[in-house]
Amino acid sequence: FLLSLKLENKTKGKLQKQICQVVLDHFEKQYTAELGDRWTSVREVLTYPLCWQYAILLNKFSQSAELENSLRVKGYHPAFQGALPYLPASLKCYVRRTPGRFPAQKHRAGKLKEYYLLNAASLLPVLALEVTDGEDVLDLCAAPGGKSVAILQCAYPGQFHCNEYDDLRSRWLKQTIESFIPDPLINLVTVSKLDGRQIGDLKPQLYDKILVDAPCSNDRSWLFSSDIQQATLRLIERKELSSLQFQLLRSAIKALRPGGSLVYSTCTLSRAENSDVINLILNSCSNVMPVDISEMAKAVSQEFTFLSGMQQHELLVLPEKGRAWGPMYLAKLKKM
Repeated sequence: FLLSLKLENKTKGKLQKQICQVVLDHFEKQYTAELGDRWTSVREVLTYPLCWQYAILLNKFSQSAELENSLRVKGYHPAFQGALPYLPASLKCYVRRTPGRFPAQKHRAGKLKEYYLLNAASLLPVLALEVTDGEDVLDLCAAPGGKSVAILQCAYPGQFHCNEYDDLRSRWLKQTIESFIPDPLINLVTVSKLDGRQIGDLKPQLYDKILVDAPCSNDRSWLFSSDIQQATLRLIERKELSSLQFQLLRSAIKALRPGGSLVYSTCTLSRAENSDVINLILNSCSNVMPVDISEMAKAVSQEFTFLSGMQQHELLVLPEKGRAWGPMYLAKLKKM
């Protein structure tokens, strides 16, 4: 017992040491102003990785009843059990209240993985997108590929275009898709490395559904930047992100067919990268309208904590102990 306590304290010390003070000070100032008292409990989760939880998204193309049974034995339960407006039976995700990470599976050529570890909140944008069989779908900023895999658990798109501009992340995306999607279906998936800001001009009105999981200031990972110079640079460049996000959204709207819908998501709490970007789009693009996603929020409120006072077309998942999911912001729009 003493040995395990020593090890735990050593791990705690290690994790505590990794917190980047420059980033924490910056967040402290911004998020105290934006979230008020809620920031204290959110900060407690974000700065203490030992309380983080990981969800297990099962791969329907490599099904294992044995795995499901063993998850239930270990105290896992299905993440989405409420009366959701959209919940395909083929999408299976397991969570448990206690922290800890299920062992990840290694990539093996020619062998499909049985599950994908992820933050359960990152499935909410996929559920909000409501993809059905035969629709043409674009995942605009797709790496590392968890949401692309989740979309394919839900439906069989007519064509599925996964795009990732960054070279390294694009290779990561390809590997993820190869690890989860079987041969005949993989032919439906196109992986490209286009500049997302230009896709609207290159492929106008081509898609029924678009996911814009935009590059953002990733609050969880930024807090643990080991390089202070890199962290400082990130904080300076952070001011430019909302402009990039706006351009990506505008491009996605051009690529969307009239009547089609789009979900925008980030993994930051920052208002400038979330509500402000969506408000700017709604004020400057007369051909899009917000879509109410409050029913979905209601159906999953047992598993997730949402910031109150948001508009009906947007949600912000706040991490808290025992429900350490998020941060995850999402908003849904429809093209007229």
